[in-house]
Amino acid sequence: MKKKALTLFALIFIQILQAQQVEVDPLLSKDYTRQNVWVDSIMKNMSIDEKIGQLFMIQAYSNKDKTHEDFISNMVTKYHVGNIIFMQGTPEKQVKLNNKYQKLAKVPLLIGFDGEWGLDMRLKNTYRFPWNMTLGAIQDDELLKETGKRIGEHCKRVGIHMNFAPVVDINTNPNNPIIGNRSFGENKENVTHKAKAFIKGMQGVGVLANAKHFPGHGDTETDSHQTLPTINFKEERLDSIELYPYKKLFNEGVASVMTAHLSIPALESNPKLPSSLSKNVVTNLLQHKLGFKGLIITDGLNMKGAANYSTSAEIDLAAILAGNDLLLIPQDVPGSITLIKKAIQEGKLTEERLNHSVKKILKAKYLVGLSKYQPVATEHISKDLNSPYDEVLYRKLIKNSITVIKNKEDILPIKNLQDKKVAYVSLGNDDGTQFYEMLKNYTKVDRISEKHLSVLLQKLQKYNLVVVGFHKSNKNPWKSYKFSNKDLVWLQEIARTKKVILDVFTSPYSLLQVQSFNNIEGIVVSYQNSRLSQELSAQALFGAFDLKGKLPVSIKDEFKVGDGLKIQGLGVLQYTIPEEAGVSSEKLSIIDKRIDTILSQKMSPGGQILVARNGKVIYNKSFGYHTLFKNRAVKNSDVYDLASLTKILASLPMIMKAEEERKISLFSNLGDVLPQFKDSNKDTLLLKEILSHYGRLRAWIPFYLDTKDEKTGKNSTKYYRKKRTPRFSIKVAKNLYLAKDYKDSIYKHIVDSEQRKKPGYKYSDLGYYIFKEILERKYKRPLNKLVDEQFYQSLGADRMTYLPLNKFDKSEIVPTEKDDYYRHQLVHGYVHDMGAAMLGGVGGHAGLFANANDVAKVMQMFLQDGSYGGKRYFEPETIHKFNKRYYEDKKVRRGLGFDKPQLNPDIKATCGCVSDESFGHSGFTGTYTWADPATGVVYVFLSNRTYPTMKNYGLVKSNIRTKIQQDIQEAILMAE
Repeated sequence: MKKKALTLFALIFIQILQAQQVEVDPLLSKDYTRQNVWVDSIMKNMSIDEKIGQLFMIQAYSNKDKTHEDFISNMVTKYHVGNIIFMQGTPEKQVKLNNKYQKLAKVPLLIGFDGEWGLDMRLKNTYRFPWNMTLGAIQDDELLKETGKRIGEHCKRVGIHMNFAPVVDINTNPNNPIIGNRSFGENKENVTHKAKAFIKGMQGVGVLANAKHFPGHGDTETDSHQTLPTINFKEERLDSIELYPYKKLFNEGVASVMTAHLSIPALESNPKLPSSLSKNVVTNLLQHKLGFKGLIITDGLNMKGAANYSTSAEIDLAAILAGNDLLLIPQDVPGSITLIKKAIQEGKLTEERLNHSVKKILKAKYLVGLSKYQPVATEHISKDLNSPYDEVLYRKLIKNSITVIKNKEDILPIKNLQDKKVAYVSLGNDDGTQFYEMLKNYTKVDRISEKHLSVLLQKLQKYNLVVVGFHKSNKNPWKSYKFSNKDLVWLQEIARTKKVILDVFTSPYSLLQVQSFNNIEGIVVSYQNSRLSQELSAQALFGAFDLKGKLPVSIKDEFKVGDGLKIQGLGVLQYTIPEEAGVSSEKLSIIDKRIDTILSQKMSPGGQILVARNGKVIYNKSFGYHTLFKNRAVKNSDVYDLASLTKILASLPMIMKAEEERKISLFSNLGDVLPQFKDSNKDTLLLKEILSHYGRLRAWIPFYLDTKDEKTGKNSTKYYRKKRTPRFSIKVAKNLYLAKDYKDSIYKHIVDSEQRKKPGYKYSDLGYYIFKEILERKYKRPLNKLVDEQFYQSLGADRMTYLPLNKFDKSEIVPTEKDDYYRHQLVHGYVHDMGAAMLGGVGGHAGLFANANDVAKVMQMFLQDGSYGGKRYFEPETIHKFNKRYYEDKKVRRGLGFDKPQLNPDIKATCGCVSDESFGHSGFTGTYTWADPATGVVYVFLSNRTYPTMKNYGLVKSNIRTKIQQDIQEAILMAE
């Protein structure tokens, strides 16, 4: 008996709690005593006409003429209209009109707005956040709260007090023409959780939320803008599905509800009466049964779902009689006022009922601060509404929404790039260029486009992976998401013979048309075709970040709600904005001014600058032209002669590999490794000393001078020919071939060269001639083949290579110098360094060409302790071993191969602002790269400062490369 009594008590207590929760008054302010005083003071001085005016929310535009402005002004002054919903226009103009109309109003106006995905839904030049369907795939509801908050802040900035969002319709009908992407999905729990978080965020900053469209528009096949949709469900179904989120959200304090124009026989016996005009729905169900005490607003009364019912005035009266508080977009305010007054006179509508709604409206006005109304500031609107924070948030949302629903053979993320030949095929009727351009940042990807399927399939034969992007318009959520019959056929035919990753940039419902997924190895849902969706999805395919989105809707019996595979990232570079990496974009923009200086002072015709932090590329720009003639602008894909960066990007990785594999020892004597150095003056040099530039080697030897005719000063015919022959087979430059046996002379020169008499630090190229020979002997492969096979292919560094003319069109290669001393031509596509040229373009010290992006990949791999793209290239101990000074006590700043920060402040190897753990290198042609483990920064600067001649030292003398390094550090400090 005791246990039963306790159980009964518990049930009663729960019921009391539930009843208390339902009775939440979302319009009640924390200082409700003052609120009531203010409301009563306004009510006391209002006439009947003024009270009736409070019931209307008319639509105003900021892109119309003075006639429209005068009309709105007249509505406010003559008819006492108390509320405005702003429609299309610009934020600047809207703010001016807002202030104008508020000044005319006797009681401050409640300003509404229909901005489900942000102000962009109506206003130009404002921010657009993802649609609800996209948000429905996100598992972290805190991100929904952050989105609601940010949209609320945008609303507040332009004077909006109530945003008609979020849509809480449960989209259980894939054919719904009006909800669809506007819904969080088809699962009632997911929809409710997302809506709850969104509402908390928006109302938390003082903007009223609106749950719509009551009692549920998710399972309709017609558009209430055009007609009156019918929902033929029993009350039990409506209660368990459609009404579910409303019941939960009322307990959470949602401020308002929008009543939908629907025919619901289970709730209203008159099939022609829209639910928005039904007392059974609005009063009996919404207010009495569900206990909602917030503002009740009709859906737009200009919509045919309501407008077809009767005259505009009669509809407005019916809406009030049904229990609505606010009439949204009424079509006949004067006629409605007349009819409402008549209804009061005839007793159809009591003044008490009128006062009930007016009081709620005034409570809402107090709640949003209108008791202390201030005009909206007109300065810096665009900047405030389009901040870097908005893009950071958008990026988080997209990253967390991308959903992988099939991953056969672990095709995602794309790895082992050395084995991949990737093609991209675009389907759909919208553009996929941004997706394709981002794909190319990770490896070589060819875009294949043909009018005829047979030709397309033939072109795809040489590829072993095809990325198919399905792109549909992102203009609004109502745009068609469907595949054409042609696209469906092409998709299946491609998948029949090739491994395919299908990436869908539209509603997941598009997949309902795909008859079979059997031959498609990977399926990714990216939901929208925005620029950021395309760019981030491309990054995701290569493992730039983890994927954890889940389907908000089901796709037949194939994929269920909540399906979504977790895919772990591979630690490859991401591409984003500075703020996402904790860097100030405002401060970082000073680099643009540095670029202006470089170009105006002709320090270099052009260049590339890349900055990454914590694996995120935050600045990646090309500037200027290939030459001073300005015929060809520099592109991010163009490749530069890296000069001495070759040492750390080609030779050093192979040296590290050889050391790990015990093919060499850093403590070996040179004479023991290369027999020709035995018994020479370099016999006992340690490899460690050579790498540290402590081996007393000469800085360089101008080998080419010994090949000139002493009398004429021209290249001797003893050594050169204009055409290749079996004997003269080393291509130095265009129409210039060196005798193949001269390589032996070069090495003999090095063996016989005098050592510097004094020990100590001296930067030297000669050591890398030596290491090239060591490596090629140990691995029995040319250095250019070794580094490509061991590193560049798997890194996806397809824009990094020796002998660039063998791989790229000449137009993609930036020239270096008008040579009037050796090759007597424009050096274009051939290595600038004379010694490397005499080795056929492949030197240990020079010869490598690349763009900034691929330089960053190698540097990022070093920064990540030898790991990149899911592959370990070196053990962390190896990286640390080589990134260490071994002769610091001898005033040698260098590590093993890596340059290190200066020990002498008078030397400008770096800005002096990077950590002692940092490392990098500079190059003669005007190149520079540096990485700092302390800040996670990778910095790449590429230029051809040697154009038109190597005597162009402005870049070097100005220290502009290290000044930019300083700018980066300051941008980090500013963000902190």
